[in-house]
Amino acid sequence: MKDEYIALPLVNNTEAHRFEMEVDGHKAIIVYRQTPENITLLHTEVPPALEGKGAATAIIEKTLAYIETNHLSLIPLCPLVVAYIKRHPEWERIVKKP
Repeated sequence: MKDEYIALPLVNNTEAHRFEMEVDGHKAIIVYRQTPENITLLHTEVPPALEGKGAATAIIEKTLAYIETNHLSLIPLCPLVVAYIKRHPEWERIVKKP
């Protein structure tokens, strides 16, 4: 994650079922569905103003850390999250096993 994103807070907007991270007045989001044990990441969205600047990577990393800290199992359905985990197999540790 780029240094400029480290201090930015990840907000769990439980009413909208999404994680949010505000960057320079723009909001990156990850939409999810959650049960008591599992969290399914459905969609990652970064506004055009943030594309190519590492914001998607930052929100994915922050979200994965949140999932691990909260002892949830991840079901990754979002293609960006799936691709990130393939590039960073250490995160397989939180993926729900079939």
